[in-house]
Amino acid sequence: MFEFVIFDYQLEKTDSAGKNSNEYLDIQMSRPQEPHRPFLPFGNPFKFILPKGSYLSPKLLALLNAFEESLTERVKSLKPGGKEDTLTLAWMTQAISTLCAIHTDVKTFITDLELPVCDWDEKWIDVYLDNSVKLLDICIAFSSDISRLNQGHLYLQCGLHNLDGTSNQFMKARSSFDGWKQHINSKNPRLENCFAILDSLTESLNLPKIKNSAKGKVLMRAMYGVRVVTVFILSMFAVTFSGSTKELKDLQIHETCLWTEAFVDVRDFISQEIRSIYSSGRITSLKELEVVDTSVKKLYPLIQDGVDPNEAEQLQLLTSNLAEKAEKLSGGLDLLAKEADRFFHILLTGRDSLLCNLRIDNTVSNPAEVNNNVERKEVR
Repeated sequence: MFEFVIFDYQLEKTDSAGKNSNEYLDIQMSRPQEPHRPFLPFGNPFKFILPKGSYLSPKLLALLNAFEESLTERVKSLKPGGKEDTLTLAWMTQAISTLCAIHTDVKTFITDLELPVCDWDEKWIDVYLDNSVKLLDICIAFSSDISRLNQGHLYLQCGLHNLDGTSNQFMKARSSFDGWKQHINSKNPRLENCFAILDSLTESLNLPKIKNSAKGKVLMRAMYGVRVVTVFILSMFAVTFSGSTKELKDLQIHETCLWTEAFVDVRDFISQEIRSIYSSGRITSLKELEVVDTSVKKLYPLIQDGVDPNEAEQLQLLTSNLAEKAEKLSGGLDLLAKEADRFFHILLTGRDSLLCNLRIDNTVSNPAEVNNNVERKEVR
């Protein structure tokens, strides 16, 4: 129902002198200014979000605990089995599927929390509507880039089709492979705009403030985890599709949540691997795409000036290898596109549900105004 809501909340802590001081829990997309602090287990994590004197019923505590424990397990599932599994299409598909599950979990959480829309602050709703549009824009950009990469498969198919032995067709094959290289290296304007959108989402993470209510605090805590994981995954996707680490930034969080240790572990592992990939001179961090590019580079010189009869076997082997890698790339992109589309619809459904509930709430709250409108229509 509500997938991505931005909240700001004030933390209260006690210093060594026993005096209370306030600090704000924030999240920012910036390069780390200092080494990460070691994760410390907190005996009572709720003291970080609840003002002095606040009370959470056992039901609310259990509800929040269950959600954060589930979120922790989902975050852990994002860590690849090894470096060779990092930023593969299979991992990206799993990541977006995990994101779908997390947003579905929070819908259930909000229902169980029994916090109706009429009790939501107007600022929450305004920020949600603004940010949900931005998330939908990012989804559209990703889908367009997945489609762009998949369209490159047509160049590969044409090139492979023309590798039957005649010089004229070898020329056509080279032309198709040249077209493929140019196509995958082209820039997607929508994708380039994603980084500005992600920066905007990050800047708004601390707004607005939440009213002092037990259910509101619990909702805020749960949504904080949802938006951290959402921004992280979408940021990794944007860097992967862009083919550059220029916009790679580490998502900084304060270590006060049950899922923090798992998140920091996944974040550091993936960010380090992306930097390692690009420092090695690869054109992309998407491994299936890199494999296809390598296969094309091996095949291209062989057909540059025709094929010597002694190289016929090698040509057949390289052609077969390229065909296999190209099909794997295309199939992986298809699966990723389906999951991206599913996430888009989850976001869209949540936005529609919110607007529908607002209309219903407004109708119930203003029955006299509704009746007057009906009477005016009848007079006309």
